Amino acid sequence: MSRLSRILDAIPRPDAGDLFQMQDWHRRLATLVGALLIGLMALVFTYAGDSAQHLFEQLVERYRWAPLVLTPALFVAIVMVTRKLAPETRGSGIPQVIAAAREPDAKGTAPLVSLKAGLAKIALTVAAMFGGASVGREGPTVQLGAAIMVQIHRLFGVRLTSGVYIAGGAAGVAAAFNTPLAGISFAIEELAVAYEQRIAVLVMGAVMISGLTAQGLAGNYVYFGHVGGHLPITTVLIVAPVAGILGGVLGGLFARLMLALRGPGGKWRGALERKPLLVAFICGLVVAVLGIASNGASWGTGYEPTKALLEGGAIDPLFGPAKFVAALATAVSGMPGGIFAPSLAVGAGFGSLLTWPFDADQAGAIVLLGMAGYFVGVVRAPLTAVIILSEATGSTGAILPLFATALIGDWASTMVCRKRLYHALAEDFAAPPESRPSGDVK
Repeated sequence: MSRLSRILDAIPRPDAGDLFQMQDWHRRLATLVGALLIGLMALVFTYAGDSAQHLFEQLVERYRWAPLVLTPALFVAIVMVTRKLAPETRGSGIPQVIAAAREPDAKGTAPLVSLKAGLAKIALTVAAMFGGASVGREGPTVQLGAAIMVQIHRLFGVRLTSGVYIAGGAAGVAAAFNTPLAGISFAIEELAVAYEQRIAVLVMGAVMISGLTAQGLAGNYVYFGHVGGHLPITTVLIVAPVAGILGGVLGGLFARLMLALRGPGGKWRGALERKPLLVAFICGLVVAVLGIASNGASWGTGYEPTKALLEGGAIDPLFGPAKFVAALATAVSGMPGGIFAPSLAVGAGFGSLLTWPFDADQAGAIVLLGMAGYFVGVVRAPLTAVIILSEATGSTGAILPLFATALIGDWASTMVCRKRLYHALAEDFAAPPESRPSGDVK
């Protein structure tokens, strides 16, 4: 035996327990660093998106008809760049994370949560906001959050599991809405395939850290502002079923149209794929016309008109229908962008139509129920809807009416569209069989 061999043999080797503890600490540290970065990037994205939307509004103030040229042109340019350079960024971003979490070891899903995809997603979504597209930041932040968490875990040499993807995506929701509890419920309802205790701890840690990071830098703000007003039981017994059924049916209709136009095996998908740039141009023109007709209310995330309605203000009754069509046209165009915020805005618009028979001081709370019904109709996540809306408006007193509306909306939506939108769209991003680890049977 050589001297080198004897020296090596003399070195104490860590046992299996020590190795496990080391990996566990690496995972915890990676989660901490990843969550901090997600919170910071969510704030950067928020600032960039709001600035782009503000620049667009300033442009429209000076040149009222400019969107008829700018919006279709940007839609075409963004779709062209997306198809050629970053196809994994198209759409919301949530289906990509669902697909990646289902098969964390498959090479075919790696591009979906790469840093390239995450950063491209943000850049293209901000560009879409500059064109007045009806997009939200939440879906893109989910994809970016998963990408950051994956890259940090790779940097720390930690094995990638479904929990890493889920934690990153959930942290993105928490930071985007400043709603930590909603991030956890979203992970349970939408992202998780098999939700185990180890994953639960990972998700909760990531969500709280990213939420506190965003909160510490941006302040403890409530996303939509505090919603006042109290609904008596007589009003709840009328509004909750109506908002649930109306919102669920309309949200289910949005999901069904989306799947027919862009979903796997969709009835009209083939026709749209043959002329993608023409489709993008037409969708951009529709968004531009609707924005001009609604005095700008249907452009962007819909945050400002939604906040106004929640505060008891009044806007054009056509806001809800116009936002519905604008959000659908934007999503169908094939560009990157989320549907969370636009769906909440559409729900607020339809909810405002239910306020006229009731006292004015109940209007904000009724609008809130309209948001719950429609949002659940689209995404089919009642727990997430209730927690997001209660956290984003500071209206914990409305939780029971929100739950009633959400559960009715979930039922009504299934009558229109059996498939859950994000999970159906995730099939488009599933890894091909040859990219899966050997022996993986799916």
